Amino acid sequence: MRGPDGPLEIELKYRLTAPLGIETILDYAAAAGFVADGEVEEMRIRDRYVDTADGRLASAGIAARIRHRPDGVRVTVKTPSARIGAMHRRTELESTATDSLIPSDWPPSPARDAVATHIHGSALVETVTLDQIRRFVEVTDATSRIEISLDDVSVLADGRVLDRFEELEAELLDGDEAALAVLASAIEADPAVSTERGSKLERAIAALADAGLPVPGPFAGRPSDDATARDSAAMDRDVAHVVATLVGDAGAPDPATPGDGDRDAASGDRAPDEKALARDGGRTVLAIAMRPPGKTPGVAPDDLFAEAGRKTLRFHFARMLAREEGTRDGTDPEELHAMRVATRRMRAAWRVFGSAYRPGRTRRMSGHLRIVGTRLGAVRDIDVLIDGLKAYAATASEGDRDGIQPLVAAWEVERDDARILLVRELDSVVYRQWATAYGHFVLTEGLGALPPLSPVAPARVREMAASRVWKAYEEMRAYESALRWADLATLHQLRIAAKRLRYAVEFFREALGAEVSTVIPRIVALQDHLGTLHDAEVAAARSRAFLVESSGQLTEAEITAIGRYLTSREKEMARLRRTVGRSWRGVSSLAFRRALGRSISAL
Repeated sequence: MRGPDGPLEIELKYRLTAPLGIETILDYAAAAGFVADGEVEEMRIRDRYVDTADGRLASAGIAARIRHRPDGVRVTVKTPSARIGAMHRRTELESTATDSLIPSDWPPSPARDAVATHIHGSALVETVTLDQIRRFVEVTDATSRIEISLDDVSVLADGRVLDRFEELEAELLDGDEAALAVLASAIEADPAVSTERGSKLERAIAALADAGLPVPGPFAGRPSDDATARDSAAMDRDVAHVVATLVGDAGAPDPATPGDGDRDAASGDRAPDEKALARDGGRTVLAIAMRPPGKTPGVAPDDLFAEAGRKTLRFHFARMLAREEGTRDGTDPEELHAMRVATRRMRAAWRVFGSAYRPGRTRRMSGHLRIVGTRLGAVRDIDVLIDGLKAYAATASEGDRDGIQPLVAAWEVERDDARILLVRELDSVVYRQWATAYGHFVLTEGLGALPPLSPVAPARVREMAASRVWKAYEEMRAYESALRWADLATLHQLRIAAKRLRYAVEFFREALGAEVSTVIPRIVALQDHLGTLHDAEVAAARSRAFLVESSGQLTEAEITAIGRYLTSREKEMARLRRTVGRSWRGVSSLAFRRALGRSISAL
């Protein structure tokens, strides 16, 4: 927006100390009276910060960056910010540019003039690069418009990633800055949000110093142990401590050849060589966690509820890790599918068992799991679309097979882009640190568990599982009154409720009665029916959107062929909606309830 003295940037800036999704932030905004104007979008941004070799721009108190976005290149010049709490105010000049480091190559603009004036003819050099994945959306209230953005930032220099962090920003685009204060009060209630004191550039400069790389002019004497810049290093120390609790004094054994130190986490009976473990970087923890404890989680009626949850989480975490290599390779889509299923089951387990652990531990462990699951889901969902489209093509005429190829190609490009983001996540330091900490959690008995409120408070599976299973059934059965008129969104929510019931039953399967083997297939039948309906709905909507967006580039034959596919998906949706009652009766009948009740009674 524009202030009395020129272009002015007014924004809230926060560091994230734990994973937090933009959907959650939108919930906070809605509670504060803001409405989302459009859908959440995502783009990749690369910021190249520039200065002279002797730091003349920094000496003048300004920062300059060349920003590469999908819609072009821009140069931005910013002054130091005035900060009150999370709110930052500063002058900002931004104009179109090129990727050249010679200002005279840029179109004339105030931003170009500001850079040229301060460097006095000296050459610009690239100081540091920030590679960002930005998710953003605008929200409005009666008087103001604000852009909320969540940035996954990687600091790049010397051909490597020096640091990675997430930052939340809310920039006032138009209106009264009092709206930012209202939004701030809603956001800051979340403990994952911490006020950001500095800029992304300052954090990047600190990462340069920590890595022993050249730091421009006036930054050279700045301490490298600023709290903001040290988060990543602190996590590294935590990882070393995590590994230290799991292996013996011989240091980190080769994950491929476990030794005496590769024992159950609960033993913890020897002092480790922490320096060796720090170099290990968490590999030992993951090697231990990767070996499943058995063919099933092994939940027993007399298990403490927290430890039953830990068994369940460990079992599916091992399955997730086992599929990671195949997911990276990408040759077999079923590897990614299995990895996603494992993350889904862990997320469901946190819903069932999460109350048994300290809230902070639950938030840290499950928060980043949601991010991993989202990246896996983005690829898997498009894989399902492509598989369905190819299955349709196998029975279609030759003309229609040729005609739908533009749609196949578009979805394959989208899938490949989603895979890039997924592999980037799996390659990140943050993912490896999270996975190591998660491995430590699932291997260490008692870690993060809340103590019983009293000696007679329910604390074991036999005392707590029945209510969890029956509550999940109640939440699913509540859809019965709406089933006759249910729209697609309602049926999708029913599918989620059925999935949660299935997972709750499966988590306690070994502790339940024998009739559980007749219960699970009926839940799966309903879940699969509704899943196929959802797939048809998504395929129809995506095909329709493709026709609208690309009709100008398609031939008449291609439009006709894709239109036929769209029609086939709509007919499939209608058929599945008509027949959902058959699957529903399988889980709503008296016979099902009796079988479920007898299974629970075995506790």
